[in-house]
Amino acid sequence: MVSQHARIEGCTRRWEGRRSVANAEHSVRGDATAGARTGAARAVLWLVVAALAVRQMAVVLRQPPGERLTDLETWIGENGVLHVTGSLYDTDRFTGTPFAGLVLKPLARTAEQSLGVAWTFGSLLLVAALGVIAARALPSPVNRRTALLAAPVAITLLMLSLPVRNALYLGQTSILPVLLVLVGCFVVRGERASGVLIGIAAALQPTVLLFAALLWLTGRRRAAVTGGVAFAACTALAWTAMPHDSWTYWVHHVAGAGLGDQADSLANQSLHGALLRFGLEGPLEIGLFLVLAVAVCFVGLRRAARYARDGQLLLAVAVTGCVAVAVSPTAWQYQLLWVLLAVVGRVGRRASDRMVWPAVVVLVITLPGKMLLPNIEAVFPIRDNVLLIAALGAACVAPFLPRTSPYWQQPVPVDFTAPVPARWSRVPLLPFWRRVLSRPNLLLELLLIRVVYSAYAHVRLAATAGRATAEEHGRQIHAVEQWLHIDMEHWANHAVVQVGWLRDFLDYYYSTFHFIVPLTILGVLYARRPADYRWVRSSIGFATLLALVGFWLYPLAPPRLMPGLGFIDTVHGVQDFAKPDYGSLTSMTNQYAAMPSLHFGWSLWCGVVIVMLAPKAWMKLLGLLHPLFTVAAIVATGNHWVLDAVGGAAVVALGFALTYLLCGPRALQEPAVGAASAAKVPDGAAEPVPVPVAKADGEAVAGKS
Repeated sequence: MVSQHARIEGCTRRWEGRRSVANAEHSVRGDATAGARTGAARAVLWLVVAALAVRQMAVVLRQPPGERLTDLETWIGENGVLHVTGSLYDTDRFTGTPFAGLVLKPLARTAEQSLGVAWTFGSLLLVAALGVIAARALPSPVNRRTALLAAPVAITLLMLSLPVRNALYLGQTSILPVLLVLVGCFVVRGERASGVLIGIAAALQPTVLLFAALLWLTGRRRAAVTGGVAFAACTALAWTAMPHDSWTYWVHHVAGAGLGDQADSLANQSLHGALLRFGLEGPLEIGLFLVLAVAVCFVGLRRAARYARDGQLLLAVAVTGCVAVAVSPTAWQYQLLWVLLAVVGRVGRRASDRMVWPAVVVLVITLPGKMLLPNIEAVFPIRDNVLLIAALGAACVAPFLPRTSPYWQQPVPVDFTAPVPARWSRVPLLPFWRRVLSRPNLLLELLLIRVVYSAYAHVRLAATAGRATAEEHGRQIHAVEQWLHIDMEHWANHAVVQVGWLRDFLDYYYSTFHFIVPLTILGVLYARRPADYRWVRSSIGFATLLALVGFWLYPLAPPRLMPGLGFIDTVHGVQDFAKPDYGSLTSMTNQYAAMPSLHFGWSLWCGVVIVMLAPKAWMKLLGLLHPLFTVAAIVATGNHWVLDAVGGAAVVALGFALTYLLCGPRALQEPAVGAASAAKVPDGAAEPVPVPVAKADGEAVAGKS
């Protein structure tokens, strides 16, 4: 018996040994695979960086000499202010400090053509250096994958940002102060060197002197004093060399306020500019600006010092820079690079919310306000000051997590459901993403919907090949419909024109319900059925993307823009076919984006979603009526061919199919309870939390995550 028991124990030990060796080999293979994927992603990202650099060089240098590097040319060009005897500020063309003019003056002797190439190339090198330093300054701990990918991602975001693009186009020096501060904080050693670099940066951009206050609050008082002394020395040097200019800049214009464009222009994203745009002026505006500036400095610098002591020095630098943007008398677009650095802050306890702050910062700093918010007067104050709002949010409001927070490394995980097997064996699922059950963040969702629609509008407007091509395609579609005996557009158009109330109803339906119904469905599902909202939103997104491809590849003249066929445009009025540009009814849309018809496609999408999800029979009936009314409206008003509606139905079907393939069918499978209960919970780990799992009818039941 003893020998048998010993043999059993020996077999068990050998089995456990083989299993541990197999697990180790699997772990090594997994690490090797992950490393190979990370290396490939890194190579692709560096190729993207190189492509962006080449494109930026080409965009700048392809401009005519009088239209590129416009600010640099007004400084050092043949008739630039640095060549002309007298004051730098006799005109409003030079907005820099006297020290900046002193530094740039030697460049006035350089050949203009070679200087343009060297300046652009040098600016791109500064951007690359800025991205590398920012990537290496990320707060620890940083995993290996993030460490390898951070630099190319940072450089890519910098090159795509509005401040860098603006600085490259104008030939501005605004990248240099940011780089000097980062070098002083993260690269050089010694208090004196750090202070000198920050002092020089402040001599180029005065509000950067706030970084001396940050150094003082974090205990680096020698560096703070050195920075102040370096700033004073550079300013005194410029004052000695150019006393009249220094008096004009520092005293007459109060640190440059009033130079360049009007202070109330949209380009000035500071508190001073916002107050002027709100209609305040005179002593009241100045007093309110000073009070707000003191409050922002107090709150922002205290937050920055707290993040620096927490080990998040890069975030502290970004917060201080955002304070400098807000309190500066003038903060032009090319001076707002500090806002992008605030992307390193972590906001949100839940993993589903963790990407909201980075997404908002990247969208705000890379896209104009008109793409972020609709053209509605009520949101103009937000749209016109969106960069300032982002800077104030980073400086005073955003609840960045400290590194001591339990959610810093491990946020509350996202609840996923178990996938459902494919219904047809010949249609395998491609689970590129797992189905999420929780409701997405509303702010991020609204921003993404708005940005996607803006991109859709821009691509739709650009997708045109001219009137001749569009009319030729119109004749092709008309011929196919005649062959199929479905060319009913002319009959329907003239029949509706004879009935006034029917014409008015279809015109109104065509113009009004195209956007209202889809947005209403998305809003209701977001509030009441979040699990269904995600796949519904994805399906209409795919359909719209496919429609854009159709607009680009097959520009098509609608019936109302086909000369000689006798159609009546009931919505836009009579067309003058003698004008070659008659199709450009407005600057807001492309009149030849007709195939496929998104008017019908989106209405069909609405009908399918309502029939699938609506709980009442009368609701399903209304859902079926909407695409029927829409197809009648687009054909009877002369805005689409019948085959356009067929194309719209095709892209919607493909949108639903892609959603099915990528994240599975709508019916979600509840995980097996036995498998969940059989799994052992490690010591100290939390028990599985019940999460809602959507059933086939869209309702939710409790399941184990």
